[in-house]
Amino acid sequence: MHPIHDVDALLLLAIGLASKRRPAEPLEIVAAIDLIQGNIPAEAKLSEAIARLAMHGLIGEVDGRCLLTADAQKMIEALPRKAEPDAQLFALRGALAAYTTTGECAAIEIAPETLRAAMLAHRASAESGAKNLLVPKPKPVEPAKRPGQRQRKPLPARRRKD
Repeated sequence: MHPIHDVDALLLLAIGLASKRRPAEPLEIVAAIDLIQGNIPAEAKLSEAIARLAMHGLIGEVDGRCLLTADAQKMIEALPRKAEPDAQLFALRGALAAYTTTGECAAIEIAPETLRAAMLAHRASAESGAKNLLVPKPKPVEPAKRPGQRQRKPLPARRRKD
């Protein structure tokens, strides 16, 4: 797939994150992009990236929701699981560079106005204090010790019998 834009890999990873159980709505995709990168690209760039990825057969549409095709699922499953999002995006860009389109696919048109409305709804939900379920759990700073487990005194050294 040529040319590869940064938004393509980000969008593909976000759709993979947001569509675990069912196809993802634009609001869920925007929330996943915010989780992965911290800032959301412009709605025109996202709309172009959705159309571009759909033309190459990596994204499908069901009732106005986006989902990954089998080829895109294989790319996402091949990513390192415990890597940081930046490393995953880098690996996904490499997979996109090596991907060849199998045929002509239907384009998906999501209007920039729909994406803008999803961005505004995401910002409003972030300001309302509602919990975003896509946010990962914070890791503890120090490993928690199990209760009741104390360090035992070492046994004294054995003396040899001569």
